[in-house]
Amino acid sequence: MSELVETRAGPVLTLTLSREAQRNALSPGLVEELLQAFERAAADAETRVVVLTGAGEKAFCAGGDLGSGAGDGFLAGHEGRRHYGALLERITGLEKPTIAQVNGLALAGGLGLVLACDLAVAADHAQFGTPEVNIGLFPYMVTALLFRAIASKHAMELCLTGKRLSSADAERIGLVNRVVPRAELDSAVAELAAELAGKSPAILRLGKRALRQTRDLALGPALELLAAQLSVNSLAEDAMEGIAAFWEKRKPEWKGR
Repeated sequence: MSELVETRAGPVLTLTLSREAQRNALSPGLVEELLQAFERAAADAETRVVVLTGAGEKAFCAGGDLGSGAGDGFLAGHEGRRHYGALLERITGLEKPTIAQVNGLALAGGLGLVLACDLAVAADHAQFGTPEVNIGLFPYMVTALLFRAIASKHAMELCLTGKRLSSADAERIGLVNRVVPRAELDSAVAELAAELAGKSPAILRLGKRALRQTRDLALGPALELLAAQLSVNSLAEDAMEGIAAFWEKRKPEWKGR
């Protein structure tokens, strides 16, 4: 039985982690299904936005499934962790907008999934954290994204204490974009996804690519590369259509090129 459910509403693809009894923990099979789903989304021209969420009311994703693959040996476990890293890279590298719809606990590797998405909307009962230190581990892989997303003092506190943050505190330090009542979570994410789907997919693709390429550059090289990307963008058909629509006071008709 699949551990991932895929649903579609027009250009919006929703991927739901479907291991509710295990708090949607990441088994090796689920990580593989997610990788394949994001690969398909990347290749599918009809998909403009991807929403990632968890089944049920309690958990978005509680992290890695500590019981999965425990008897497969050291090297298999190491390769599984590398596979999770590949998933984070696949999500962050997707040249289409991604939204984490956080319907409950987002802990350890589950927090990594939230961080990998471009935007995050959380229910007001959700909690966030890296509790690995409480069982004698450190949130090594999640730190690759955590320290890029929030101020280092906040990130260090999460890693060193293992404490959980409320959704309000997560919004305050920049882990999520917005917090809404649980009853409004579906509609809030649907509204945001529809807004993103209404933008030019070609321009969002160029923009996300440029951000990824320049994020870790020094200021001078970053500005030089971004100037070149702006020149490329200005020649796109959708840029010309957007400018024409602005002057003609109408809604642009995007061609995706």
